[in-house]
Amino acid sequence: MNEIARHIFDHALRESSVSAAFSGHVSCERGVLRICEDLHDLNSYSRVFVISLGKAAHTMLMALHEQTGERFEGIVASPVAAEFQVRGFRYFQGGHPLPNAESIRAAEAMLKSVDTLNESCLAVFLISGGGSACAEKPIEDEITLEELIATYRALVHAGAPIGEINAIRKHLSRTKGGRLARAAHPAQQVSILISDVPDDTPDALASGPTMPDSTTVDDCYDIARKYGLIPTSEKREAFLPNVAELFERRALEETPKSDDPAFIYSRWWTVLSNSVMLNAAKSEAERQGFLVEIDNTCDDWDYRPAADHLLARLRELRKKNDRVCLLSGGEVTVEVENGGTGGRNQQFALYCADKIAGETMCVLSAGSDGIDGNSTAAGAIVDGTTAKRAKARGLDVESCLRGFNAFPLFEALGDSIRIGPTGNNLRDLRILLAG
Repeated sequence: MNEIARHIFDHALRESSVSAAFSGHVSCERGVLRICEDLHDLNSYSRVFVISLGKAAHTMLMALHEQTGERFEGIVASPVAAEFQVRGFRYFQGGHPLPNAESIRAAEAMLKSVDTLNESCLAVFLISGGGSACAEKPIEDEITLEELIATYRALVHAGAPIGEINAIRKHLSRTKGGRLARAAHPAQQVSILISDVPDDTPDALASGPTMPDSTTVDDCYDIARKYGLIPTSEKREAFLPNVAELFERRALEETPKSDDPAFIYSRWWTVLSNSVMLNAAKSEAERQGFLVEIDNTCDDWDYRPAADHLLARLRELRKKNDRVCLLSGGEVTVEVENGGTGGRNQQFALYCADKIAGETMCVLSAGSDGIDGNSTAAGAIVDGTTAKRAKARGLDVESCLRGFNAFPLFEALGDSIRIGPTGNNLRDLRILLAG
């Protein structure tokens, strides 16, 4: 069953490739660029400028060039190093999940470049997940990179879901929450999206640099209060002074909303998302003879109740059929305290190991980007023998869970999933099988 789960995962990744998505949604003939339902006569623009952002930035640019040829100029910002650089493009390797100095340089280059565009220009934005940290410029010059990193880290360690993290990121940034679109105004703009966020919140992708922002400053104040991120004498991890001061004074500036002039000539098209990967996994699992259901109920839940919910659902399904498969997309959250090496997928899988001990079940949880947390694995797979095999090797499952240190255990057992950076980012996929 482990081999089948891994096969389903590999199949889903192949079927949801960036190249295939662009081939189906983007084309260029006789100088006319088609993006989904839009047509752009490239000869009618004085300049076409491309910004590609996120973990799939280089892959998206290559997929665009497969359809158009190398006819554009622009900027590529990604946490993933490109194997080669395209002529006419400046490359920046920003940080992830935390920004670095190159992230600042990337955002500055973007803002400077789009500021030169006018109404006769076309700005093409290729946006994928992981873009929030790899291009960043604080809204206030007084906010240092170190303070920005501390802000991101405090939110992540507090266990805040990505939507709440991005709400604050947007309001602390000169590029996020539609502000990059505002900087590019009055150019015509089109964004091609490879989404690692829920389908109903596209402006959360890479913190929505080119889209109207659905979050508000009041949301930010509520989030900071919810997680106790304004410094107190008892608080171990909170916002540093220049960021905290904006919250204490309630001095955050509102991000552009749908009525902002920047969006009059803007369009956005999602060509690939987690649902594509889920449907590919479903088709292959059915071909393997499983009764299949998809359950995304636990998106953004803490990993423990998420695992309990999915395992209970799997057991209910097993009453209907001998071979059942439960698929779940999206992400779970993990509140890390003094963590070791691992990530949310490995933490989720390891938590399941004890819950399915002795049963004919397996659970695979992995990220489509090929990287899980601070490890070199995409995720891990467990089955009814995992806990027993770990104990036989002197490995303590409970200790690894408490220490957020799942990766060494899975490496020792040979159950980590290593695929390397994929150049794609469609959130996580969880595959639960029972037979």
